[in-house]
Amino acid sequence: MTENQLAKIAVDIAYKIHTTLGPGLLESVYEAAFAYELTKRGIPFTRQEGIPVYYEDVKLDIGFRADIIMEDKLLIELKSVKDIEKVHHKTVLTYMSLTGINLALLINFNVALIKDGIYRKILGNIEE
Repeated sequence: MTENQLAKIAVDIAYKIHTTLGPGLLESVYEAAFAYELTKRGIPFTRQEGIPVYYEDVKLDIGFRADIIMEDKLLIELKSVKDIEKVHHKTVLTYMSLTGINLALLINFNVALIKDGIYRKILGNIEE
């Protein structure tokens, strides 16, 4: 599947979760539901995958973790916060740069309408 096809599936999953559970729960609840939906649909993914950082050819032992990565092509960063801050966007772009993944979705479930909580991030070229 292409990045865009995966992104469409991810948005559909976010919508289903949000309409079922609503806003206001912990991020970990939404992450577990998202992982369940991906498993149910047979889509390969990793959850809480460590993101390595290198400085002058030395791997730094730090704790960056991507919430979900679908098929090594789409990074999903989940939030359940009052407001998405600039730092959340910058964090996603940093994760993308470190992983080489060109498309990401930053999804905040703590909104009245899920469409208002989904942010698409592009870094480089993506497949149509």
